[in-house]
Amino acid sequence: MYESFLNEFDYDIRKSGDARWIDQKCTYDVLSIIADCICEYIDSTGSSEFTVSDIWHSEYARDNVVAIFSKPDPALKAGNEYDKYFGQPIKLLGYSKVLNVRSEKNRYYYSINNRVILDKIALRPMNALNFLYEYISKVLIDSGLIDSFNDFFRKQNNDSYKELRERFIHFTITNTKINGETECGRIFTKVLNPLAFKLRKLGTEKGRISKCSITLNDLQYNRLNWRDELSGKDKTVTRVEHEPTVAQLQARAFRSYTINKAKKAIRKYNQLQKGGVSEVCQSSETVKATQAHHIFTQSEYPQIADYVENLIMLTPNQHYSMAHPDNNTQYIDRDFQYICLLSKSNNIYLDLISEDPNKFYDFENYKYVLNTGFSTNEFSSINFLDFASLVDKIDYFYSDEIKDNKYNFLMEENDRIF
Repeated sequence: MYESFLNEFDYDIRKSGDARWIDQKCTYDVLSIIADCICEYIDSTGSSEFTVSDIWHSEYARDNVVAIFSKPDPALKAGNEYDKYFGQPIKLLGYSKVLNVRSEKNRYYYSINNRVILDKIALRPMNALNFLYEYISKVLIDSGLIDSFNDFFRKQNNDSYKELRERFIHFTITNTKINGETECGRIFTKVLNPLAFKLRKLGTEKGRISKCSITLNDLQYNRLNWRDELSGKDKTVTRVEHEPTVAQLQARAFRSYTINKAKKAIRKYNQLQKGGVSEVCQSSETVKATQAHHIFTQSEYPQIADYVENLIMLTPNQHYSMAHPDNNTQYIDRDFQYICLLSKSNNIYLDLISEDPNKFYDFENYKYVLNTGFSTNEFSSINFLDFASLVDKIDYFYSDEIKDNKYNFLMEENDRIF
């Protein structure tokens, strides 16, 4: 989908002269959150256009950015930092044509050009990373730089790194308004390392070729500045307002955000695809599905709590009486859990075989959810879209429950369709 969209446009920097097609704050995790903030702003306000300031000062953006990335409140301080934090990813989305851009009286106004891609970037950080890889590659191809990058990835030595970095800096200074090598070097990192990660190659680190292959952690924005680490200062405050903070609060905030975002996404998807009815077919249930239920509990399996493949939309009665008997949310009824997995498998199958190129679910993610939930690796070897084998393995893990399942009246309504 990304490649097809990007192929519609020419991103040649030699023609645009725009150095801000990517920038220091344009990491995959930041891009995903900013895309989510844009979608939430458009949906909540009904506006067709917005400015960077609109997104920056929206309640949703402030609540989540302050909590997750530990930045100062944008309404109070560090305004220049926030201008970059929101402005640079939005500029990237504009240059890529995911957003439309118009200028009026030295102010930029944005609108959504491709909501499908923006939603996809917003849904998962890894979607944002995949988009960045395709986007960066296309810009380099259109700008005549891709051969230099491929040469480095092939040779992976100091000489090829030095040659690539020097060529990128010279190219940027020659074709854009940037005239400083230091700034070019910072941008170079954001260009090279996402490609290196996807290709499992060496990249750049502190102005040199990296000693090891680039990892996902190397690409994240919210890594403590090494100077701050040495001084004990955290990123929640400006340098002149040095105060100690609790890093665990940031981790909890991020986890809460990603789980709530996944629940929001699956509610929206269920409304569009099933009219808001329960994913677990039950003829006696006529009310709408309002409950986003974790098939494998959030408390026991936090590593898959924000996977949409581990969430299922249920009615209140199904959620609080069947999934969690007696409204005990710390307990999962295994009989009903099995029914949920039958239904979830059907719905994921239908999504993945549909002609819609914008798939909501991911087969590999579903296998990871099942491996995690059952503490096994049994699902790893299953081939793409082999749902028959997948459900056979699910049946194996519930072999004791299937015969005397108290919800066997739901088995036929939710039986496999593949």
